[in-house]
Amino acid sequence: MVIILALILVIFLVVIATTKFNIHPFLSLLFAAVVMGFVSGMDGGVIVRKLTEGFGKTLSSIGIIIAFGTIIGVYLEKSGGAMKIARTILKMIGEKRSALAMNLTGFIVSIPVFCDSGFVILSRLNKALSKKSGISLVVFAISLAAGLYATHVFVPPTPGPLAAAAALKADLGMVIFLGLIVALPVSLAGYFWAKFISKRVSVVVKEETEMEEEPEKLPGNLVSFAPIIFPIILIALKSIADYPTHPFGSDWIYQVLVFMGNPVIALFMGVILAFALKHSFKETHFDWTIKGLKEAGVIILITGAGGAFGEILRAGGIGDIIGSGLSDFQVGILLPFILAAILKSAQGSSTVAIITTAAIVSPLLGSLGLSSETSKALTVLAIGAGAMTVSHLNDSYFWVVSQFSDMNTSTALKSQTMATLLQGITGIIIIYTLNLIIG
Repeated sequence: MVIILALILVIFLVVIATTKFNIHPFLSLLFAAVVMGFVSGMDGGVIVRKLTEGFGKTLSSIGIIIAFGTIIGVYLEKSGGAMKIARTILKMIGEKRSALAMNLTGFIVSIPVFCDSGFVILSRLNKALSKKSGISLVVFAISLAAGLYATHVFVPPTPGPLAAAAALKADLGMVIFLGLIVALPVSLAGYFWAKFISKRVSVVVKEETEMEEEPEKLPGNLVSFAPIIFPIILIALKSIADYPTHPFGSDWIYQVLVFMGNPVIALFMGVILAFALKHSFKETHFDWTIKGLKEAGVIILITGAGGAFGEILRAGGIGDIIGSGLSDFQVGILLPFILAAILKSAQGSSTVAIITTAAIVSPLLGSLGLSSETSKALTVLAIGAGAMTVSHLNDSYFWVVSQFSDMNTSTALKSQTMATLLQGITGIIIIYTLNLIIG
């Protein structure tokens, strides 16, 4: 009981440290790990060893992948590739369904690009479509935000679900496959809410603020989509090849698919394909790569700190303690969702909520009946669903959506915050159902 109370207190302190005192999550998570180590009865030497082991093991599996993912995102952002994807989908779906097109654009773009950046890049197109079609900007803003948010929390190589998959030792290909299945209806839930709420709130579009110039010549469709789609296909093929029935056999084809489908190699191929996006820009490949690595550095450190926290919890036996306490309650996959939702709502960052929840839940998988490969993947998604419930005043994404869509705070709460609530609930209902059927 003392350890459980200590864990609750430590989580509370992490939230207070990050929200009230603006302590970086990297430091607050490491502090939480040290405190839990002493509470669990470890001596100083063991705590230090477990901290470094947890940090190192986590980053050895996903550090390079996060770096590659952010580099791809920078190339799509700076080359105009993300804008090209938006215009292509808009052309395919048609201007009459332009809000749906923006929703699906966000769904694709946010796989490698952070949702905040994706919204900033595409917000100008939102305003242009709103003026041209006469449809409320609220519809476009929330549709785009919902699409971006869905894959941001469900589909690797976005750092949050990637870190959770590593912490829970879930198969990455399965997480991507199931994540796409869950993310699509969750994305559409936000779109339908946007259509509904736009009849009740309105936005007065302000004069255009100065924004970064769009490249004069946008890249082609193939080079824009390839850095996103190709790595996902490779990772998916590896998961299929590894299936017990060995559908591709066990000879050279299998060996090639296993190598090329390793997330590190697949994302590396994505980076190489992204190089084709750069044409006639003053900045060099080195400049764009450095920008991606700078963005990756912070996420990698937070992820590593979450891994260190999880290693301390596992070493302290907290999984067995909490597991025995939960044995009489059939919470199952709902617990990761609830924990992530509490952390998300309290401190604002979806990525921090995912990483922290994954560290807490990892030792509990057996006790919760979530130890199968499919259940592990669905647990990653349950954490993601919680980590989008809800986006409000303490979330940077809330302010990006509101400020770049000329919404006042009240309108943003009614539209964006409620959309994320609906999305999170939709997500956990689908995930819970899938776990009953295939978990």
